[in-house]
Amino acid sequence: MNDQQAVIYIATTADTKGRELAYVHGLITDTGLPSLTIDLSTQQAPTSYQADISAATVARYHPEGESAVFCNDRGKAIAAMAVAFERFMLSRRDVAALLGLGGSGGTALITPAMQQLPIGLPKLMVSTMASGDVSGYVGASDISMMYSVTDVAGLNRISRTVLGNAAHQIAGAVHFASQVNAVDKPAIGLTMFGVTTPCIQAVTAEIEDRWDCLVFHATGSGGRAMEKLIDNRLLDGVLDLTTTEVCDHLFGGVLACTEDRFGAIARTGIPCVMSCGALDMVNFSHPDSVPGRYAERLFYQHNAQVTLMRTTPEENARMGRWIGEKLNACEGPVRFLVPEGGFSALDAPGQAFWDPEARKAFVNALEETLQITNKRGLVKTPYHINDPRFADLAVQQFREISNY
Repeated sequence: MNDQQAVIYIATTADTKGRELAYVHGLITDTGLPSLTIDLSTQQAPTSYQADISAATVARYHPEGESAVFCNDRGKAIAAMAVAFERFMLSRRDVAALLGLGGSGGTALITPAMQQLPIGLPKLMVSTMASGDVSGYVGASDISMMYSVTDVAGLNRISRTVLGNAAHQIAGAVHFASQVNAVDKPAIGLTMFGVTTPCIQAVTAEIEDRWDCLVFHATGSGGRAMEKLIDNRLLDGVLDLTTTEVCDHLFGGVLACTEDRFGAIARTGIPCVMSCGALDMVNFSHPDSVPGRYAERLFYQHNAQVTLMRTTPEENARMGRWIGEKLNACEGPVRFLVPEGGFSALDAPGQAFWDPEARKAFVNALEETLQITNKRGLVKTPYHINDPRFADLAVQQFREISNY
């Protein structure tokens, strides 16, 4: 879409933020770009500003209708309006961008819809919550969060400046939108951690002449972002070689995936080569953040804000079973590669996390769980994950199972 065909949507609760909505709408109109305002109020009461799209109109998109939103229970009403707004935005075919204004309730109401919009479409949330942990609001999307500084509760010298910046940022994003050049190469997703960087760099160097390589940092949100692109059919293949998010999911780390990790691979049947990159570690932040139950474990201080804990043989066995069960749900072409020489830069001879027993426990559990088929295979290699020969093997296996 270009700015002549599509519209900037501006959403907030007009019953409490009507003046702000009118102010932002006026600034965007002055740029010459088309825009529409949306009221997401959950109370059926007169508003200070009549939005282009009423709250009742949005509420009708809830599966249970308007009554689910206008229920006189604020918490339930916000949750219901979030569902309705998500469905409303997904029904639109003229979205150039979405700008949201809100406090805690408005941010929780607007950002789920933003998360459902395509990657690359501008999404900006002006929020009182933007100076804290915004992971729940951003998810795996490319939402920009702008701290409102003052509450979104009236116009003053600060709010006018912040809202003005927001209006001009979203307008600029639409007006100066980069046209993505047509890429004749298929897209492939790769997962990487600092301790598997040499592997991914070597793989990328081998395939980038034929593939558009999208590397995702395996930080929980990175894996979710990759799998969102898989579900949206925006990737043609995957080299999911760094699956460390599973450690944090199962054992309480801070960079966890969800229970749906590998689900997109199973749902789409996308060709995938996986491995156990960085399954030797659980991630915590500063040392004081480590749960007391782990006090006697082996740790490595990566930096002042990152503390790594070595996974035990028992934990590796659990991961082997968990991953094996996930792989059994994959009907598309999948290969799982086991680098028996070590799972990360720290899991190498002379390094802090070298533990052959732990790796063996993972391999044994995976072999016991995984159901081998003509499309689903397990390949063991004596190489370390960062050995160039492992990268060569990963590329070879991917070429065998893909159509490119």
